[in-house]
Amino acid sequence: MRITVFHNSNTKSVHTAADLIAKLKRAGFLVVKNNPEIVITVGGDGTLLSAFHEYAHMLDRVRFIGVHTGHLGFYTDWRDYELDELVASLKGDGSEQIISYPLLDVGVRYAGDNSVTHYLALNESTLKRVSATMVTDVYIRDELFESFRGDGLCISTPTGSTAYNKSIGGAVLHPRLEAIQLAEIASINNRVFRTLSAPVVIAPDEWIDLYPDPKGKDDYVMTVDRFVPKKRLITAIRYRIAKQRISFAGYRHTHFWNRVEDAFIGEKQHG
Repeated sequence: MRITVFHNSNTKSVHTAADLIAKLKRAGFLVVKNNPEIVITVGGDGTLLSAFHEYAHMLDRVRFIGVHTGHLGFYTDWRDYELDELVASLKGDGSEQIISYPLLDVGVRYAGDNSVTHYLALNESTLKRVSATMVTDVYIRDELFESFRGDGLCISTPTGSTAYNKSIGGAVLHPRLEAIQLAEIASINNRVFRTLSAPVVIAPDEWIDLYPDPKGKDDYVMTVDRFVPKKRLITAIRYRIAKQRISFAGYRHTHFWNRVEDAFIGEKQHG
């Protein structure tokens, strides 16, 4: 089995990654940089996001495992003190189950370019305006839904629904739902300008198109997960469920609602 260990620069993560690599080699695994079958990330959710984008070109043949070295790991099933158990599970009886989650396809049209540039997001993509109110027409399945005015818009995956989407009032979606969610960021609602002012969940056979007002598009910033693609003038963005999916090696996998409870509620209260 070809395994890559991908870690952040935190001292604890560096030491944990070195320890893991040594254990994997002693167990007979091939630790590689290129063309892995499994990518083990050591750090937190940000580290796993970075690894996802590093290996996004080969999602059909790579699986991820997360080891977290901090306080919160929503995508990580293992702790830094469980390395022996993790290595043992990799040498198991072949009963691995693959857990896969939907991704967001972000198709962008830039000014002066007739082609569409595609990005993949594991959590979300946002469109914001830096120094003034963002004005953007929102279409759902080619029908005008609303003319948005506010700070920005966030389109998230089900797994990403617990990230930035949740912090701006979006709903938490189970990752088995093949859906994407649109959430408004500080929308303007008064007697002149109106938006739905509530999260919208889009069915898997639908899509969302954003058309920024040409008067302000030179001041718009688009993000894909926590990354900002090179700034260019955006004329339109289409969001839909991606054909690709991310796969996690399910040697041990925490139930989604247990993750949510652990991340946001903590120890269960009993009356």
